[in-house]
Amino acid sequence: MKAALADWRTAPLDPKVRAALGFLEKLTLHPSDVGPADVAPLRAAGVSDEGVEDAIQVCVLFTIYDRLADAMGWHLPGPDGYAASGRNLLRRGYLI
Repeated sequence: MKAALADWRTAPLDPKVRAALGFLEKLTLHPSDVGPADVAPLRAAGVSDEGVEDAIQVCVLFTIYDRLADAMGWHLPGPDGYAASGRNLLRRGYLI
């Protein structure tokens, strides 16, 4: 997990996860540039259409949450809180 947080591009990750992270990075940083061709690497890595949809939905929800928190001045957890959430997600997992 530490390697993935340090640099997901070089961390020893499942090819599906690596493809999803690349896609999600573009979706987050340059959403207007995302198109159907950006899904091709995910499919090539074996990610199902359902997995792509799930990844997009999780990304969108976190984006909305962050924007609401910024606009409304909500308290966000610190590094320890996010680490605990990350451990929970790793234990439960996402289906990709």
